[in-house]
Amino acid sequence: MKKRMHQIDLFMKYPHEVQGELFKTLITTGRNTEFGRTHGFADVHTEDQFRRLIPISSYEEISPYIERNMAGEQNLLWPSDVKWFAKSSGTTNARSKFIPVSYEALEECHFKGGKDMLSIYCNNFPDTKIFDGKGLTIGGSQQINQFDSNSESFYGDVSAVIMSNLPYWTKFVRTPTLDIALMDEWESKIDKMAEHTMNENVTSISGVPTWTIILLQKVLELKGASHIHEVWPNLEVFFHGAVAFGPYKSLFKSLIPSANMRYMETYNASEGFFGIQYDPAGSEDMLLMLDYGIYYEFIPFAEIHKESPKVIGLSEVVTGEQYALLITTNAGLWRYKIGDTIQFTSVDPFRIKISGRTKHFINAFGEEVVVENAERAIAEACEKTGAQINNFTAAPKYFDEETNAAHEWIVEFEKNPDDLDRFTKALDETLRSINSDYDAKRYKDMALSLPIVHEASPGTFYQWMRKRGKLGGQHKVPRLSNTREYLDEILSLMSVNS
Repeated sequence: MKKRMHQIDLFMKYPHEVQGELFKTLITTGRNTEFGRTHGFADVHTEDQFRRLIPISSYEEISPYIERNMAGEQNLLWPSDVKWFAKSSGTTNARSKFIPVSYEALEECHFKGGKDMLSIYCNNFPDTKIFDGKGLTIGGSQQINQFDSNSESFYGDVSAVIMSNLPYWTKFVRTPTLDIALMDEWESKIDKMAEHTMNENVTSISGVPTWTIILLQKVLELKGASHIHEVWPNLEVFFHGAVAFGPYKSLFKSLIPSANMRYMETYNASEGFFGIQYDPAGSEDMLLMLDYGIYYEFIPFAEIHKESPKVIGLSEVVTGEQYALLITTNAGLWRYKIGDTIQFTSVDPFRIKISGRTKHFINAFGEEVVVENAERAIAEACEKTGAQINNFTAAPKYFDEETNAAHEWIVEFEKNPDDLDRFTKALDETLRSINSDYDAKRYKDMALSLPIVHEASPGTFYQWMRKRGKLGGQHKVPRLSNTREYLDEILSLMSVNS
């Protein structure tokens, strides 16, 4: 681990050199694939040529290669045999995506990210006892890929793909057993996980906050305990990702009230492992990991929806601006738009925070509210009113003959605010303070009125996700939408329930 910390220091000190060498390796490796031959990789020698000659790819544009790959063809996007695929619906598209996961991506990206997470944690907290017990991992499900008649390809949530390929010895340091961890019926899985893990010596948890809360609540129910340290006294850290932690911080503190409990964020997606929280002082940004077989490019926020957007390299980014992430990976994703937006909080070293999704925002009236704005506002409103949330979503409410436009929110509280009107005002005030476009539209209620907040009864979002077949794993409730599709579905469900 100490040796690895020296290597991390090296890419922090020489980021452009590390990315430049990685670029050359990727282009050389991909040159004789079908994609490389079709797009003239042999003529690409510089990063500028790469941007000029190789098109930006969306999933729809590379899916024909992936479908052929899943049917058994090889050397299409990447030269080594690709037999694992991370199934992802993301939060922007209802249909499933299948992201190729090569041997190199597993070893040099996903596994390396997991090892680095532990290396950084142990470097920051050398007194840790994390290895005295077991790590509880809340992952997804894995199935045989039905597209391949020979059944040689497999797919599942990225966490399940990783767990299915872990070395044999890891079963002695993690819980639950693999057969439970990879169950695909999520409600039975939560029950089994709770029963299996509640008598273990759990020292760490890794998972998505929303599903972790459900598991912790089930464990407390089965053990008749008031907080989780009565069950797992040696639990010291929660490694979390996929959704912003801020809105859930208060709820976790009530479930795990120890002042010594630590939280560490990671940025791990189906397409790769990108970032790890690095600062032991508690800064919530993440170090951009530059030596994982991923070459990074960035689309400035103003260019995102243009047909031919301007693309910049790592050397041109500035702090505070939002960028869509563009990646080229050691699994054959070439200049691929993953759909996330990030902001740099530092360029020496390169630190980032996730700000949202390229298709996940509200801009119906020119207000340009992104997911990060919404999560900060929800967290602030919770803090000011003593509330704790399970989930939320928001969408625009359009003008009609009698009322002004507004943003309409559905919030499922774990603990209700002391006053819903005060919660709504705090939400609005925070949005106005952090987003000047929203503030301008709210001026004297001329374009936007005060937000409308609906309280959802407990279990509403869980019921909605189950109805959509999106329980567990990497599935997340869409935070913002520029259309009313999700919001109206949930409001309809609430109406039926009431």
